[in-house]
Formats: sequence, C-alpha cells, structure tokens
Amino acid sequence: MGMITRVRGRLRSLHTLPKLDEKVRDEKIAETVCLLSVLFLLPYCSRGHAPLLLSLGSWFVTTYSFLVLPLLISANYKYPVKWLRQITRKLPGLVNKYSRPAWNIICKIYAPLDKCERSFINMKNISNLTTQLVFFMLCDRVLLCSFGGQNCPQKKVTGLYSLMFYNVIAYCVSYIKELIEKEDWSVTVNMTEHSNIKHLAMSATKIVLEWTKAVTFIITVTFMLLVFGLEQGLEHYHPTALYTFITWTYYMCTEKVFAELFLPLLVFLKIESLETLEQFYAPVFLRYYTVGVATIISIILFFYGQFQFALFAFYLTVYLRAKDTFFNYMRTLQKEKEVLGQFRNATSEEIENCDDVCAVCLSPMVKAKVTPCQHMFHAMCLRQCLSNSNNCPMCKREYVFVH
Repeated sequence: MGMITRVRGRLRSLHTLPKLDEKVRDEKIAETVCLLSVLFLLPYCSRGHAPLLLSLGSWFVTTYSFLVLPLLISANYKYPVKWLRQITRKLPGLVNKYSRPAWNIICKIYAPLDKCERSFINMKNISNLTTQLVFFMLCDRVLLCSFGGQNCPQKKVTGLYSLMFYNVIAYCVSYIKELIEKEDWSVTVNMTEHSNIKHLAMSATKIVLEWTKAVTFIITVTFMLLVFGLEQGLEHYHPTALYTFITWTYYMCTEKVFAELFLPLLVFLKIESLETLEQFYAPVFLRYYTVGVATIISIILFFYGQFQFALFAFYLTVYLRAKDTFFNYMRTLQKEKEVLGQFRNATSEEIENCDDVCAVCLSPMVKAKVTPCQHMFHAMCLRQCLSNSNNCPMCKREYVFVH
C-alpha cells in the first residue's frame, strides 16, 4: 500500500492530471492500474509448450507470484475501474432475473449429453479403463515431458507400459485372492446341491477352467520376471519415483480388486466420526483422491499451454468422475447419514449402564445410537435393522419422527 501511495503521488505531480477533476483523475489511475495488471499477468500465459515463468523454474514462479500478485490485488482493490464497479452492482439483479430461464435452456440442451454421460459412467469397465488411460497420458505429459523442459515423445509410451504392468499385477492379486477365499476345492460338479451324482460336462468344464487360470497365472508371472530381469523392450520405460507413486496410487483407487481392500482397512482403523458407515465412505474417499490428483495435474498441463488435451482430460478424469461420485455414492451416503441423524448419540454413562453390548450383534459398544424407546445399538446394526423394518429390534415399537 505504501508503494501505491507513492505511485499515486507521482501521478498527481504531473502537469496534466491536477487540472482534472478528482473523480476523473482517480478513474485514470484505475485504468492505468488495470492495464499494468494485464501486463504483469502476461508471463503466466503462453501459446507455446511452456509459459515464460514455468520455463525459468519453480522457484522463480513462486518468487514472482509472491511479489506481483499481492501488489496487483491490492492496487485493483484500491483503484477499481468504474465500469467494473457498475457490473458488480448490477450483476446480482441480472443473475436473479435471467438465471432460471437460462438454466432451463441449458438443461434442455444438455439433456442428450447427460444421457450419454450416464450411459458411459454405468459401463464401469469401459469408463474405468478409459479414465485410467487418459490419466496416465496426462501424467506422461506433465511428470515426464513438461518437467524436463522439452518435448519427450519417447517417454509417452511410459503410461502404456505402466498401465499394462499394473493390470498384470491386478490380475495376479485377484487370482491369489480367489484362491485364498475359495471354499470348494472339489474338481467335480454335482447335479444338484444335495445330490452325489456328478455332472460330467460341468465337471470337465470346471477342470479345464481351473487349469487354464493356473497356467495363465504361471505364464504371466514368468513373463513379468523375464521382462524386468532381462530388461528387454524397456529402453524407453524410465518412470520417476513421483510418477510411479501417483500413477500406482491412482490405479489402486480405481481398480476394483484394490479398491475392495480399502474397506477392510477403513473398518480396521475404527474411525468414530464415520459412525460405522465405512462401506459408504470408502468409495467416496477413493474418488475424492482421484478427482483431486487429476484436477491438479490437469491445471498444471493447462499452464504448460496444452489447452485442448488438458480440457479433454479434465472432462473425463475430473468432471465425469465427480458426477459419478455425486449421483451414485454421495447421495447414498447422505441418505444413510440422514437416517442415522434422527437418532441421538449415546453418552458414555448410558453405554456403561447398558453393559457395553449391542443387542443386535452382541459386540461391545464404544459409540452407539439411542432410539426413541431408549434402546441402544451400533449405528451399522441399527441401519441394517431399519432397512428391513421401521420398528425397534428390541420392543418392536415403530419409530415416528416429527419433522
């Protein structure tokens, strides 16, 4: 602000400005400040591969931003342009007047595209693979090429190699998980559930299928060991540690076999604020992470001048994934929280008087919900009971809430 005061004093010391009216003089100063702001913001923009600031290094970007941006913000706040003040005053009224008709028109135009987006989102495997591929290409351009300060076409295959290796690891993990969780190790199939007569065709099919899975698993593991051991065909595959960490964590959050492992981890942590709704919070947390990482990398790529691919990647990896999160997961979580929100939390004294045991699962209670009939249950146990009936599991009294 001291610098602005000195600039203003020097401008007023000129021979032309003192002859003007004070309001006109302030408006001239405001227009000058506005033009200077545009001039100082030009280094952030570029049509080439990288803007001028980013090509000089991250330390220069940080120093320049800390020095220039506060000065520009304070200067424009002190001397706002007249037409900008008028727009600011009239904008709320214009928004209230035209927002609803404009929104209806936008909804009618957007309706066909919305149907296509929902269809794409519902095709889980295709949409998931497409999102992973676009995100890995995004990481190739930002983490491998752009940070190097030059175009690196040979490194653009790193995303394809990484996605292939991660898919192989996911297949091996899913097969091992299937073996661990398998209960029936019999190679034959009975005609019926309670019959001892063997179904020859189904038994032969099962044997062939199981052997095919085992041979495929062995060949896959052997192939991966040979590829990484001999390093054949990996001349252009040189991912950095940061690249591997970001892409691997993103892949784990989007691939089903790894995402399913997150729920037991969340249950093991026993976070009280989740109120035993971990199965609804788990997919939301995973999608929050993927959307956040994709947003940051898309913005970085946008500043590097690759506007078209940055917008395309933002649409697929951020917008559509956030839309999927909101409509398919956030709404479900919100409904469950609203149901449990009708019941108050039990105090520690009430839980001790109830012998610390839930009447539904017979497990100890650290945190519990109290019903209107003064019975206490785990939040998850109460939610499961309410999904079948609106009556108390103990006294069968119907819950009636006055809103």
